[in-house]
Amino acid sequence: MRTKSYRDDLLESLKNPDEAAAYLDAALEGGDRSAFLLAIKDVTDANGGVKEVAALAHLNRETLYRTLSENGNPKLTSLESILHAVGLRLSIEPTVAASGMAGS
Repeated sequence: MRTKSYRDDLLESLKNPDEAAAYLDAALEGGDRSAFLLAIKDVTDANGGVKEVAALAHLNRETLYRTLSENGNPKLTSLESILHAVGLRLSIEPTVAASGMAGS
C-alpha cells in the first residue's frame, strides 16, 4: 500500500480556495518574501501548474516562472492576475494595533 507524500496532501488541500488563502496569509505574515513566493508557487502547482495558471492569468509562462523564482519580484498587477487565476483576490486589513487609530 502506497502512502501519499506530504507534498501530495499539501497540493490537494491547496485546491480549496479557503485553504489556499490561509496558506498564503500565513506565509505573508512571516515577512519572508521568498517563503511567500514559494507559497504562491505551491498554490499555482495545486491549480494546474505554471502553464495552466499563466494562461488563466494572461501572463507569459516564462514570466510566471521568473516571478515565482526565489529572486522573483512580482508586480502588483502580476500578483493580482495570479491570485485571480487561482480563485483568490488581494485584500487589505488593518492590524490590531492600528485598528484603534482610525479617525485619529
